[in-house]
Amino acid sequence: MVRRNVLALLLGVACLSISFPARLAADKPAVQPVVAVFTFGGRLTEAAVAEDFLFATPVESFHSLVTRLKKVKDDGAVKAVVMLVSGTSLGVSQIEEVRQVLDEIKAAGKEVLAHADSISMRSYVLLSGASRISVVPTGDIWINGMYGESLHLRGLLDLVGVEPDFTTCGDYKSAAEMFMRNAPSAAAQENLDWLMESIFETQVNLISSGRQVDAAKVREWIDLGVYSAERAKEVGIIDEVQFRQDFVAAVKEKYGADIVFDRKYGKKKAADVDLSSPFGLLKFYGELLAGPKKKPAGKASLAIIYVDGPILPGASDPSGFPLSIGEVAYSTPIAKALDEAAENENVKAVVLRVDSPGGSAVASEIILNASKRVAARKPFVVSMGNMAGSGGYYVACGAQTIFADSSTITGSIGVVAGKLATSAMWEKIGINWVPTQRGANAGMLASGKVFTPEQRDLLQRWMTDTYVAFKGHVEAIRGDRLKKPIDELAGGRVYTGKQALELGLVDKLGGLQEAIACAAQQASLAEYDILILPQPKSLIEILLGDLQDGDQDTKNLSDALHQVVPRHTSLMDAVLPQLRALDPARLQGVLQGLQQLQLLQQERVITAMPVIEIRH
Repeated sequence: MVRRNVLALLLGVACLSISFPARLAADKPAVQPVVAVFTFGGRLTEAAVAEDFLFATPVESFHSLVTRLKKVKDDGAVKAVVMLVSGTSLGVSQIEEVRQVLDEIKAAGKEVLAHADSISMRSYVLLSGASRISVVPTGDIWINGMYGESLHLRGLLDLVGVEPDFTTCGDYKSAAEMFMRNAPSAAAQENLDWLMESIFETQVNLISSGRQVDAAKVREWIDLGVYSAERAKEVGIIDEVQFRQDFVAAVKEKYGADIVFDRKYGKKKAADVDLSSPFGLLKFYGELLAGPKKKPAGKASLAIIYVDGPILPGASDPSGFPLSIGEVAYSTPIAKALDEAAENENVKAVVLRVDSPGGSAVASEIILNASKRVAARKPFVVSMGNMAGSGGYYVACGAQTIFADSSTITGSIGVVAGKLATSAMWEKIGINWVPTQRGANAGMLASGKVFTPEQRDLLQRWMTDTYVAFKGHVEAIRGDRLKKPIDELAGGRVYTGKQALELGLVDKLGGLQEAIACAAQQASLAEYDILILPQPKSLIEILLGDLQDGDQDTKNLSDALHQVVPRHTSLMDAVLPQLRALDPARLQGVLQGLQQLQLLQQERVITAMPVIEIRH
């Protein structure tokens, strides 16, 4: 049945292709001057996304975006870059990396021209790297600074009769405070203020350098906050006020009426298919069944492996973590990819890209152990993305060189453990549970009551072992690069990349491209391919793969199309649409908090960051 469905899909694609035939290779125009157009606003992932030669995907990886931008610099056909912005899914550290590439493009003598309907603070940090910025008439510009909130669920738990009982290692390890307190502790607030100030300073400096004004002027702009396009032009925040058609006309006037606006610059082109004859149709099916072309064997490669999302043990299970709100970093496929990279003679160096708030301590240990096997055999470099904290730092610390952006959030060396006592909740609805046990601490992890003092001592002893192991790894690997004793760096303290560099927790400031260049240099590689491990599967590979297990195919196909099919309906399913409409930003934070709560229930001891929502 599945094979027949796949065949029907392929026939349907062929029919569509016949109805709307692709332009033949012979019809391709001669090379013309190009303006490369980059649209910021769509979905962007850290982990790689497979490119299909037939099916377009609306999702792009961050590495792909940066690679396409860097291509502009040396492409003689490209005369300028146009940036169209309607919000951006880029994180604060990713914006730093893009800004660096924009500076390289401008240094190569090419203009970067930006146009927007409206601008947020985060978008402006990105757009301020352009040569010129234009906004539509009456467009709104909100460059009113950074706003952050720490999430606290204690009131909700009290409301439903649930008593949280969590403990931590480290005064600054505040991940459990969202369940234990209605407001942050003094230590947690101190750390949050320090973190926010560092990120804000980085953003002010990026705007200052991009607009070529001093930092005091930028802070003055931000304190006033809200501008119309016309007012923003008067004070120097933007350069032009014009509709999109006028912006396009100005670009054509400068670079010629025959300029080509390439909206897919650097992306893989769809195959030219000649379906005017049976032979063309057969060739189409042959290419379809063959799938994407494989790179030639034997060529030197540099592998990139992603730790993207909360860190969990094992492999993907759609029923095992239903509150997942994005990518999840499972230890089994990541460790397998690291081992494959270590053993593959063609892989000369490895970059581990980490964008994770942490998670399971056990899973983090498994990934770190596999990374050590790579580091023992070949150059191994870590690139930190928007966040590499707690378990995210745990898996990163085994590298010979660690790169972070100035606004990367990292550190948070500490552990959290505990449980929820739910007896009062059940009593509210008339349900009683009567325990029976054998063994003094048989019910230690049961959800009936909070820990006894003796059980809390046992729990703390167990947690301390994990915490000591975490600190031990950092001390052993980082050695004399650490600028303070480990206990003054750990304790759950959270840092930006800039702060982490000053303390010796990371080695260099820079993004993914700098990490790749560093690894290549360490391996003495002049030319090399980029190999993504595990290799992402294209839609065609999924459809034409092992079709024996129908459920597995359905799961993979759903993943490929980015569809989530709920396995059951709950009260949360009914409430989520309303909350998403009323307050989507805060809902995201609540889901992250509930996700950590679920992880704590599953793993008992975790290395995870507190939930901090920073909005612009």
